[in-house]
Amino acid sequence: MPDVVNTEQAQAWNGPEGAHWARNQDRWNAVNEGFDEPLLDAAGIAGDHRTLDLGCGSGQTTRRAALRAPRGHALGLDLSGPMLAEARIRAEREGVPNASFVQGDTQVHPFEEGWFDAAVSRYGVMFFADPVAAFGNVRRALRPGGRLAFITPAEAELNGWVTAMASLRDFLPVGDFGAPGLPGMFSLAAPDRIREVLDAAGFTGIDAVRTQAYGTWGRGAEEAAAFLLDTGPGRHLMEQADPATRARARRTLTDHLRAHETADGTVRLLSTSWLVTADRP
Repeated sequence: MPDVVNTEQAQAWNGPEGAHWARNQDRWNAVNEGFDEPLLDAAGIAGDHRTLDLGCGSGQTTRRAALRAPRGHALGLDLSGPMLAEARIRAEREGVPNASFVQGDTQVHPFEEGWFDAAVSRYGVMFFADPVAAFGNVRRALRPGGRLAFITPAEAELNGWVTAMASLRDFLPVGDFGAPGLPGMFSLAAPDRIREVLDAAGFTGIDAVRTQAYGTWGRGAEEAAAFLLDTGPGRHLMEQADPATRARARRTLTDHLRAHETADGTVRLLSTSWLVTADRP
């Protein structure tokens, strides 16, 4: 992969974490796809628009953007080779020829200046090594008047999966889940931080609207608990525990998730995020 400065994230997403997401792409889409339509609506994608999907993962949002602009094109960019391989397979299988994918680092990728009408991201912009530089590079890739729209987590405590994992705090070193301005999933959880970064990157018309969607985490509490404990944060916690503590954690998390089972047995948790929009002047 050429020109990578975000080396820590590149290592993670080309290792076990990237492999986990690629292997479980349908499950992660079931968790997050409730934000797809609001995101793409906010970006205003249509007709012959060229769209850049940042941190596209296995490419569901890229493909949906491409379908909204049948005479245009959607390019998905991600650090993760395993997820991009799945994205290409899905685009071919689903017959979306105007979607393509490239491996690269948003902060330094050599985009053609002014090429894209819109840039979007569903949870792909929180881990930049230098967020101002990364968003500045995205601004240059947009045409004048182009639109940036992305989904990023709001306050940790307003997200059901965080509350679920926090139920293990009495016997696992759960800690906190990050804070605005600090590296991590919640680095852009505060509107003031979002505006500070995007303003410094040269965007105007910056807006952040809190939005919520339910995601499906599993068919029953036991399956959902197993999935949560197999994510990166879950694996990290369980690796620090002895067998008895791991068993207790699994039981506790399963019991917590039973309260979120729906009538058909699926586990649905509420996610709260910011839908951010901004313009290239």
